Amino acid sequence: MRRRTVSHTALDEPPDGAEPVPGADPAGPAGPPRLQTEFSFELPRGYVDTAGTVHRYGTMRLATARDELAPLVDLRVKDNPAYLSVVLLSMVITRLGTVTDVRAEHVERFFASDLAFLQDFYRQVNAEGHSRAAVTCPHCESGFEVDLAGGRPGES
Repeated sequence: MRRRTVSHTALDEPPDGAEPVPGADPAGPAGPPRLQTEFSFELPRGYVDTAGTVHRYGTMRLATARDELAPLVDLRVKDNPAYLSVVLLSMVITRLGTVTDVRAEHVERFFASDLAFLQDFYRQVNAEGHSRAAVTCPHCESGFEVDLAGGRPGES
């Protein structure tokens, strides 16, 4: 029986630009591949807490089947199906600045642009397993990758 190794990769804020390579093993090619289960992000605007502190850097973990199912029995979601993404994001965001216990109340206070960013980020990391997306330049039609997590000036 083969044993699978799963590592949790969490980056401190702000990211230094050195993103771990999904599937790469720090022990080298001889070691078993590792699954990246946490992804760093930088919000476009930032969450403003009750003290006025802006939190822009955070981490999101991969969603599980339970994460996807649990909000469906939440009364807030039953009353308002649009609330589904608020509950789901509160379950998978593991850190937002100094906030380590992210709740639906925090997500409710996100600016619309940050909520849209995190919804897209959630879809990308859970569908593709990484935070990179292939894009095409509208002017020269060259293809290249962008990291949706951002982290360095000029990136998105």
